[in-house]
Amino acid sequence: MATAAVPGLEVRAAAAHSRRSQGGFDAVLLRATDERLLLIRVPRSQAAESEQSADLVALRALTTGIRNRLPFAVPVFVGQAPVDGTRAVVTDFISGAPRTADELTAHVPLAESVGFAVAAIHGLPGGFVGDAGLPRRSAAECRDDVVALIGRAADSGRLPSALLRRWEEATDDAALWRFEPTVVNGGLGADAILVDGDHVTGVIGWSNLSVGDPARDLHWLLTSRGQSADRALAAYQVAREGASDEHLPRRALLYAELELARWLLHGVDSRDESVIADAVSLLDGLVASVHDRSSEPLAADTGPILAVGDVERLLEATPRDHVPREAGGALLTDAYDFRDLQRVGEDQVGDLTAPIPLDLSDWGDASPSGRPAPERSAPDAPDPSAAESDPSAAESDPSDSPGQSRIDR
Repeated sequence: MATAAVPGLEVRAAAAHSRRSQGGFDAVLLRATDERLLLIRVPRSQAAESEQSADLVALRALTTGIRNRLPFAVPVFVGQAPVDGTRAVVTDFISGAPRTADELTAHVPLAESVGFAVAAIHGLPGGFVGDAGLPRRSAAECRDDVVALIGRAADSGRLPSALLRRWEEATDDAALWRFEPTVVNGGLGADAILVDGDHVTGVIGWSNLSVGDPARDLHWLLTSRGQSADRALAAYQVAREGASDEHLPRRALLYAELELARWLLHGVDSRDESVIADAVSLLDGLVASVHDRSSEPLAADTGPILAVGDVERLLEATPRDHVPREAGGALLTDAYDFRDLQRVGEDQVGDLTAPIPLDLSDWGDASPSGRPAPERSAPDAPDPSAAESDPSAAESDPSDSPGQSRIDR
């Protein structure tokens, strides 16, 4: 399929890129005779095929000039070929290993690199998005989308009234929705970020590329429990050079909470009682954290404002071993296909029942020590043929990691 998709391609080795049966794609890592590393993927469902099509539009919109503005690599489309009523798509392989949200924010250098990477996306000129026919949403339209999502969740009869009031108060707060839309990945999560050492090397999964609310790309940071999560946000603000709005962290927290509503709606739409039960349990946990005030207020005019020093003292005093769930929360499971969640949102959800100790209303004053320029590193990828012949090696091979794409799982 790869040689049919890419004229003149000669492949000397191949290895399965992921082995989990619940993934949306079959994926294979290829090594060409000219030593190029390529990835070929074939969608396994209609939802995956739709995402693949959207991803291709986005990758083609990201021209060389746009890519040169980014401090990390983005997959390059190489070719495609029809197969069994769908198509196989070949892209170049992006080096780097995936990390969990907690790992991405565990140490200052990597956390700051993450903040710089997200800021680079949001700093892109928005004209190319419209030229490619991709969505451009105003601040009012972003708010309307949130209102519609909350309404759907309320109509399910499963949304706790306390959360409905909390979210409606947030959408009614006009100050919260005064922001300048930016270019956004739209589906950014920890599993879309590839790293090498302390630097972000690549970002994958661009099917939701658009102009919209920058907080949408930062919601996963608000649910991470890494010691340097605040430094990632501070680095983001420094890189944006004052272009970010003061209420962005609160909207990011709102989007993080709304992932539970999306999960609930996925269960309702698919009539999956196990998903519904899991979503209801998570929503109940969020209600408890709201009542005991371990979750920050969403309305811009409520809640105490902490200085940076206060935040740092809170971080030092907050225990990190009390959370009952593993990092990542209930959505990090093979019990469902991530592509099924496309209709209501595809970002993974962290453990929202855990306390979030950061009130970042005054986050604009935070500044990371120094500002190292993120470097794109391209370490030699392991030979796929070795992974193919040695199963144990394949499991530890970063190039064979399911994190290369959340949909390859």
